[in-house]
Amino acid sequence: MIGDQELDLVLTDLLDLYGYDFTQYAKASLRRRITRLWSLDRFPSFAELRHRLRSDPAYVSRFVAEITVHVTEMFRDPTFYKALRTDVLKTLAAKPFIRIWHAGCSTGEEVYSMAILLSEAQLLAKSLLYATDLNAAVLETARRGIYPLQPMKQYSENYLLSGGTADFSCYYTAQYGHVKFSDELAERMVFSTHNLVSDRSFNEFDLILCRNVLIYFDKTLQDRVLTLFDESLSPLSYLALGSKETLKFSGIEPRYKQLNREKIWRKIG
Repeated sequence: MIGDQELDLVLTDLLDLYGYDFTQYAKASLRRRITRLWSLDRFPSFAELRHRLRSDPAYVSRFVAEITVHVTEMFRDPTFYKALRTDVLKTLAAKPFIRIWHAGCSTGEEVYSMAILLSEAQLLAKSLLYATDLNAAVLETARRGIYPLQPMKQYSENYLLSGGTADFSCYYTAQYGHVKFSDELAERMVFSTHNLVSDRSFNEFDLILCRNVLIYFDKTLQDRVLTLFDESLSPLSYLALGSKETLKFSGIEPRYKQLNREKIWRKIG
């Protein structure tokens, strides 16, 4: 396990040399992931790991991919997606155009889930989904829309539990152990790198989803990111967070009302 001083050196190198700012991520989680990578890549010492980071930009890409968390699935937490169907999309339907931001979209499974919801609500044609992540490699997976076939059975069950009534397999084609999701879904998506730590707002949105990302940030960074979202949301728009995340005790809390037991808030002020 690396110590505090070694962790600070790595984080400083990543920021100063490559512009990746992890200094306000939760330290315990970062330490575990860096220690795991040190072991996996068999560095004989911390000095060797640090030298590789400082001298090999290609390795830095792998390093950043490994220490950022990419755990996702389609229709994860089906009751959350059911709430989107019943409590959010019916309201957004009145808008002439719908802009949605998936912040920290990882490999894109939740973006395609949202596109399916919009399609079934007859709203996809007037919607645009902005999908962003710090990691360019996972964004490329999302952009291709190609995933392993194996989890589709679980995804289909999630979809049905979320209120879906179609045959889930109609949204993709399967071949050689993988599936490719419909181009009709993908053509309403815009993929781009975006760093929640340092980048600013880039549009005004009707719905922002950032699920299970804030839990990896310290309190100061959580507040900064929530302020960024607040600046990016139009009046009477929606913010959706992960099951262990909240607006409580944040500076933006007074301007939002939680809709239901799911972590969805509406901007009221």
